[in-house]
Amino acid sequence: MNTRKGAVKAQTRSTVAKQRQIQKEADERERKAAAKKAAAKKQPAKKEAAGKKATQAGPRRQPEPPLPKQHQKKPGKESRLDPQPRFEAPDYRGSGKLENKVALVTGADSGIGRAVAVLFAREGADVAVVYLSEDEDAAETCRHVEGEGRRCLLIRGDVRDSAFCDEAVERAVDELGQLDILVNNAAFQEHAGSLEDISDEHLDMTFRTNIYGYIHMARAALRHLPEGGSIINTGSETGLIGNKQLLDYSATKGAIHAFTKSLASNLVGRGIRVNAIAPGPVWTPLNPADRPADKVAEFGSGSEMKRPAQPEELSPAYVFLAAPSCSSYITGIILPVMGGPA
Repeated sequence: MNTRKGAVKAQTRSTVAKQRQIQKEADERERKAAAKKAAAKKQPAKKEAAGKKATQAGPRRQPEPPLPKQHQKKPGKESRLDPQPRFEAPDYRGSGKLENKVALVTGADSGIGRAVAVLFAREGADVAVVYLSEDEDAAETCRHVEGEGRRCLLIRGDVRDSAFCDEAVERAVDELGQLDILVNNAAFQEHAGSLEDISDEHLDMTFRTNIYGYIHMARAALRHLPEGGSIINTGSETGLIGNKQLLDYSATKGAIHAFTKSLASNLVGRGIRVNAIAPGPVWTPLNPADRPADKVAEFGSGSEMKRPAQPEELSPAYVFLAAPSCSSYITGIILPVMGGPA
């Protein structure tokens, strides 16, 4: 077992190194492209975006652009983001919707995954947190899950590896007793100005993380999910409307949406529901670990609400789709949470 743990840790480190090399190449292309553009051409667009008022429709005011300029090495650390992403949803009151259930959430060390883990725990579920390498962020997620009075299991590994996905599910079942809910949320994203800029290694990283990982995890989970179980996949608005600088990422998100609908039809006879959430821009480490600092400052300003969502604005939708009391007649949907119409 110790040998296998060492191999998993070595693989996660190798994956992080590959992600950072892909990021380094993209950053270099971005710097060269920026040097060719006149600053005067950028300025009017920035002023126009800054002058538009962001929409605030929730119980507390959320951060708006311009955000502090920042950039991180992949995969990004939530603890280093400014402002800190909001995931605690202090105005959300649990009511036992997931009482005594067990959920496994991938990419739950930060961002949407962390917010989902916390609200699942508030609704009564124990949570297995699967993450790539950010031990400090994962420990913080665990602290908040346990703070809700539920058990939390941390599982480090790479969802691109089908053997790891099998092991992660088996560990969750062995240590938490069962598995009722799977949330596929882990993702890799790196922008590119053109298709020619996407190397084979870049393409492979995106597809194996974003769609292979989802299939690996779902296949492993199906050995244990009972009638009434739920699979929730994190898609994206890019899978619905595309994004000219996220060609490969958008393609994987479209694949996730198609996989969701197909698997929902395949499993309906077993009483297992399969749905997806399609977020718009959300303030998580994924984006400062992708875009240059000056573009991060305006992140989310292009949405209809003129700001990014905070993770706590997404997580209640996952509770809704996970809870049989809320969504027993819902399967095969792609639920847009985009700060505007789909």
